[in-house]
Amino acid sequence: MNAVDFRHRVRELIQSTVERLGYDLVAVEWVKESNRQILRVSIDRPTGISADDCALVSEHVSPLLEEGDVVPGRYHLEVSSPGIERPVQRRRDFERFSGFRAKLRLVEGHPRRRYTGTLAGLDGDEVLIDVDGTRHHVFLDTIDRAHLVLDLDEYKRLAEVHHDDQ
Repeated sequence: MNAVDFRHRVRELIQSTVERLGYDLVAVEWVKESNRQILRVSIDRPTGISADDCALVSEHVSPLLEEGDVVPGRYHLEVSSPGIERPVQRRRDFERFSGFRAKLRLVEGHPRRRYTGTLAGLDGDEVLIDVDGTRHHVFLDTIDRAHLVLDLDEYKRLAEVHHDDQ
């Protein structure tokens, strides 16, 4: 199973529980760090995220992941807030964060695998990103990883936008 399909399966498995607990499931990421496999789940809500929030979500989704047998082998579950390098995975987030700088990394097999520029919304199933004056169209299902690239002022602006959206 490729990374995009894996994220979708995990999201389908845990999203309703995360939402029932009062949180927004921002992203699901599968990463390897220092020979450890980590399933990173990013959650958010208008009032922000505390360590207790992360522990609560972890406590509820961990059994779902075990029962669903989606994650291969041994792994560490990490639940956290999105942070300043907020991951972007959902269609609505690519639209919502139009005008913000982002980095995209595509799945292997594409001539150009990395883009750093300003998100410009969606066109059907394609993410629009402006890089050095050129608009690129990138299919959603080819994006391996995407995250915002913010300075502190932009991060504060994002927090205000997020609060107004809720």
